[in-house]
Amino acid sequence: MNISTHYEISKNELKDKIILLTGANRGFGRAITLDLAKAGASVIMLGRDLGGLETVYDEVVGLGYQQPILHPLDLEGATPEHYQQLQSEILDNFGRLDGLIHNAAIIGTMMPIEQYDIKLWYSTLQINLNAPFMLTQFLIPVLSQSVDARILFFSSSVGREARAYWGAYGVSKFAIEGLSKTLAEELEKTNIKVNSVDPKQMRTKMRQTAYPAENTDNIPPPELISPAIVYLMSKKSKNLNGKQLVLEFNK
Repeated sequence: MNISTHYEISKNELKDKIILLTGANRGFGRAITLDLAKAGASVIMLGRDLGGLETVYDEVVGLGYQQPILHPLDLEGATPEHYQQLQSEILDNFGRLDGLIHNAAIIGTMMPIEQYDIKLWYSTLQINLNAPFMLTQFLIPVLSQSVDARILFFSSSVGREARAYWGAYGVSKFAIEGLSKTLAEELEKTNIKVNSVDPKQMRTKMRQTAYPAENTDNIPPPELISPAIVYLMSKKSKNLNGKQLVLEFNK
């Protein structure tokens, strides 16, 4: 199902919404943070780079948008105790969570499975799959306190159709699709809607790593894609559940 990225954000359309975003300190995460805050949401910015989080925080505040909340956490080394602490902090401070957006990911390396470095395989799956699983598991009780909650898993075309040499990244995205579908079925009769999203092409450092020789002139920057995430967090998309969404950019 295609979702247009040409979405006009309305002031305060996400007012009073509490939304947690992973990988919020750069690239697509930075763009999403700015748009969610512009729409009035209180964004819990989760990322491993405190300096990067602070830079985006200053940018949000400088624009006069809703003040975000910083939560530095390295997903590769995070334990269940870290997620339990996060759960407690959100419940104590807000009493609920209205949105959980799994943006953080690493690409690993591009090489055949036969030659793939085992340690890199483990770390890629830890960040791209195990961390989203644990974070979601601990935050479902917090999301259950919202009258209209959303979980978005960011996927990829290589997580929907296999492609050679994408290794742990491709495998992790196939697994994310399965996790998203399973959760959507399990939570179907609750107030929590779950979908996966393929953002498609964006001018980010991750894409540059995958396609170092690519001409980026026709590749849109994250800022032109991120308004669609506000739509997916808004009441306008409340009927979407268990979908494999694709963000469609048209000039």
